Amino acid sequence: MKYTRESIVAIICECRKNGTDIDLRGADLRCADLRGADLRRANLQGSDLRGADLDFAGYELSCKTIGIKADKRLVSQLLYHLCRMDVQDCPEWDELRNDERVIALANQSHVVLHDFHDLPEIEPLKAQEEK
Repeated sequence: MKYTRESIVAIICECRKNGTDIDLRGADLRCADLRGADLRRANLQGSDLRGADLDFAGYELSCKTIGIKADKRLVSQLLYHLCRMDVQDCPEWDELRNDERVIALANQSHVVLHDFHDLPEIEPLKAQEEK
């Protein structure tokens, strides 16, 4: 079943009202307008989010979101957010974060390419000075 923004919001509201699980496992959410949707506690395992707009949505990082189908838009957006994190005590991330392929993919995110977000491109991290 293909869902619309309205049908997703209705399902979420009904489940929250009834105190039942939000079960969207395997849902066809391709190209769905999910901007601002509160998807916390929603089971999205196996859902197809390719082309979906998840800007400003509450998206849970849990077992309930493992195995989603994603596209370049979502991957580059999540990677951009990861690259903007101030990660401490993780030299493995420092190495990955400076990888030109990671930076290039993060900078292909729509949050960089469109002026209305006004976010800067990711630059390589400066070498940390040892103390």
